[in-house]
Amino acid sequence: MSLDWITPADRLSALPPYVFARLDELKARAREQGLDLIDLGMGNPDGPTPQPVVDAAIAALQNPANHGYPPFEGTASFRRAITDWYGRRYGVELDPDGEALPLLGSKEGLTHLAIAYVNPGDLVLVPSPSYPAHFRGPLIAGGRIHSIILKPEQDWLIDLGSIPDSVAEQAKILYFNYPSNPTAATAPREFFQDIVKFARKHEILLVHDLCYAELAFDGFHPTSLLEIPGAKEIGVEFHTLSKTYNMAGWRVGFVVGNRHVIQGLRTLKTNLDYGIFAALQSAAETALQLPDVYLHEVQARYRTRRDFLIDGLAKLGWTVPKTRATMYLWVPCPPGVGSTDFALSVLQQTGVVVTPGNAFGAGGEGYVRVSLIAECDRLQDALQRFHQANIRYQPEAVIS
Repeated sequence: MSLDWITPADRLSALPPYVFARLDELKARAREQGLDLIDLGMGNPDGPTPQPVVDAAIAALQNPANHGYPPFEGTASFRRAITDWYGRRYGVELDPDGEALPLLGSKEGLTHLAIAYVNPGDLVLVPSPSYPAHFRGPLIAGGRIHSIILKPEQDWLIDLGSIPDSVAEQAKILYFNYPSNPTAATAPREFFQDIVKFARKHEILLVHDLCYAELAFDGFHPTSLLEIPGAKEIGVEFHTLSKTYNMAGWRVGFVVGNRHVIQGLRTLKTNLDYGIFAALQSAAETALQLPDVYLHEVQARYRTRRDFLIDGLAKLGWTVPKTRATMYLWVPCPPGVGSTDFALSVLQQTGVVVTPGNAFGAGGEGYVRVSLIAECDRLQDALQRFHQANIRYQPEAVIS
């Protein structure tokens, strides 16, 4: 019996293919062929979760009080840990009873926020390139996307002046992300002041993704949107424990900021899930209370890999700016080669996995994202494979 009459909702057809899922298929096929993959494609931190966090989870598992449904809004102690952390890191005062909400990872919250606040046809401003959840969430909700194309000559910062007034007046939400995934760009405090002014003028909700703020190097301290006067009136900020604390699989994140926006997201989530397992929230509290020495070790690990890979790529012709934050390098493709073709060629010739820039929107075409998720000896293997396959950046050589 044919089931052709069972068709998915139109909202699914509006979604472009999810490149990371496609990469997983290609990686599985390459492994079947016996290739030794060096996977620098996903933003999946290597290394174990800190032992104190694991110990806290084990202890919490032994407590039967944690075995039932958790509160929809998260445990009071975890919310307090979140707001205390913001106070220590950014000097931002938040009410744990209304201005903080735990999430099943930031991706879940970013997407569900769009479902909670975007009506079909609403206009949403999204930089391109950007983390896919920033535009896929609004697409799922039926929104219209106005892509703000980011440019290397502007250091991948949003040019607010490029947004026509007619577009800004229609826009309901602006998603943005500094330090940036995928470009690793950072924004000065003045940019945050400008974007708050812009959003207040045009009555736009700001949604800032601060998931990489802790992975900063060389004395750089990223700005929180909520540090800017007036930002909490018009904005929310997302964070995750995935990157800093090697907790990607634990699925713990949170959103802070405007209490009315957070209440809308909470209302949606009460109809979709029961929140984070209470034992994991207890472990997450421990993570947020770890001494800074742990953070410094994580930063040093990625900084060492950054320097090693940038130096190695330079010997192959690439000039990659020294990033000040994140766990990525944003690497141009050789002239005349598209992002997808280059990533596939690298995978097939060397077994090294990188992510094509167009996975992050049309503005990412011409680049690949390389994750710093392997030790330097493995990165050296990748560079050696590039050398042997003659994969290099040659500006004068345009491939027809």
